[in-house]
Amino acid sequence: MFIVKEKNGKKLAKEVEIFQEPSKLAGVLHPLRWKILKLLSEKPMHAAELAKLLKEQEQKIYYHIKQLEKHGFIKVLKKVFIRGTVAKIYVPSKRAFAVELEGEEIPFESFTKKEKKVYKFFSPHIREGVFHSFIVVGSPDPHGPYQVRARDGHYAIELALWLGQYAQLGENFSVKLDIDVKAEKAWDNNLVLIGGVLTNLVTSEINHLLPAKFSTSEFPFRKIVSEMSKREYEDEKCGIIAKIPNPFAKDKSIIVLAGVRNIGTKASVLALTKHASKILEDYEGEDTWARIVRGLDLDGDGKIDSVEILE
Repeated sequence: MFIVKEKNGKKLAKEVEIFQEPSKLAGVLHPLRWKILKLLSEKPMHAAELAKLLKEQEQKIYYHIKQLEKHGFIKVLKKVFIRGTVAKIYVPSKRAFAVELEGEEIPFESFTKKEKKVYKFFSPHIREGVFHSFIVVGSPDPHGPYQVRARDGHYAIELALWLGQYAQLGENFSVKLDIDVKAEKAWDNNLVLIGGVLTNLVTSEINHLLPAKFSTSEFPFRKIVSEMSKREYEDEKCGIIAKIPNPFAKDKSIIVLAGVRNIGTKASVLALTKHASKILEDYEGEDTWARIVRGLDLDGDGKIDSVEILE
């Protein structure tokens, strides 16, 4: 469940743990435990760090951590080795806790059609408000069989800033180069691919599975072929937004944002980040799904600033 509040004209949401029995809150109704929980909400920490910040004995902190964990207020994020011993890094299990009373429930419609669609589209990339995926961009150095330099990786910044309103960072660094995915054999993850078959080697690897794919019959592969309508698109401002199951890992997913050329990749990113409501309007949780878009220059400055959906 989520708690929603309005701030600076924007509706913001946090996942909330609802208690019907107030007694369950006893685990946090201790001044020191409350301080621990607040500190962990700022950043993940282990007991020794908390003891230092709170100027308390580590054994005392460890006792209260155990109580918080027992009552479900915190959880172990990961374990690390520190000076030869294993330390547990803790985080809050949820970002809000509340007691629910009986009574009238008021419909809340604005959390929101768009947000529900975004979370559904990015499942399983976003789980419990955390980004469990890698954004994969093409290497800026010559690479692959055609020795191409990627010129569209910076569009991932726009995507990442937009995703920040829906998810917090996970444990791992969230960006990889396509060559690193291949070198590390990191196929078995949720992946968000930026760029087409020439600039992103991972896109090239799964291109044949996409419902709107790049034709590879004639170099330099600047044609999108739709399996949905059998149409072909060669305009450099055309791009795809696609989602497929990850063929290398069960229960994982791959999302592709790619264009005929780099400006088409920009159109795909712009379509999703600025026009998600329209792009995802008909998305109902399909494992395999795609949209084809074209960038538009509405203000005549030579740069695309809007998009149209072609199919």
